[in-house]
Amino acid sequence: MSLILLGLGGAAVFIGLIASMIGVGGGIFMVPLLSLSHLVGTTQEAVGTSLAAIIFTSLSSSLAYRRQRVLDLRLGLAVMPGAVAGAWLGAYLTRFISSGWLAVAFGIFLLYPAGMMLRGRQPREIALLFRRSRAEGRYHPLEAAALGLGSGLAAGFFGIGGGIVMVPAMAIFLGLDIVQAVATSLFVMGPSALIGSMEHLLQRHVHLELALPLILGITLGAQLGPRISTRMPKARLRQLFGLVLLYSSVNMILSGLR
Repeated sequence: MSLILLGLGGAAVFIGLIASMIGVGGGIFMVPLLSLSHLVGTTQEAVGTSLAAIIFTSLSSSLAYRRQRVLDLRLGLAVMPGAVAGAWLGAYLTRFISSGWLAVAFGIFLLYPAGMMLRGRQPREIALLFRRSRAEGRYHPLEAAALGLGSGLAAGFFGIGGGIVMVPAMAIFLGLDIVQAVATSLFVMGPSALIGSMEHLLQRHVHLELALPLILGITLGAQLGPRISTRMPKARLRQLFGLVLLYSSVNMILSGLR
């Protein structure tokens, strides 16, 4: 068992590294890892354990990006309340609405920013249709709050990580630089992960013995990721995020068609 936990911690270092570079919590990697390795009995347990670790992905990455002065703290605080409320509302609405075809539609929509980022480009063209200042990263607090609500709603409704929605949304509608979008997304997702993990803990879906090596590994990896991402050519960073976005898009389409 100790070897398994050691291997899990090693995998968590890599997950924390990649997640902190592209602005996601790491759940898209941790949930399959826990499920396919049969370390947990149900998907709910994998999600709950993953959320507990994501709290520390957010905290560790945010501190590292803050030291490098690329975290937009003001934007993060403006987006955060809407994101948390939207995530709760989205999860609540799944009780009443079948998300199958909506997941397909949303997955198709994600193909656009995925394609743009795979080409190494910043998907700002949509923003230019609204106002030229979007390309300069300017925004109104109410617009940031609305973006948080929409992103959180999509994340909670479709069951996808907030960063998958948040990073391209910030790039498209607010015109943020890719590194700023990644850093701010990681900062915003912390409270949502905390609330989600507490709910799963009450339902006994969190395996603390598995969460601990994940947390230790992710905390280390999340310190290394920002150092690499701020030095990496931004086109390459966009392409890396584009791959993850494409994976999420295809996965949503396939899951919606089942």
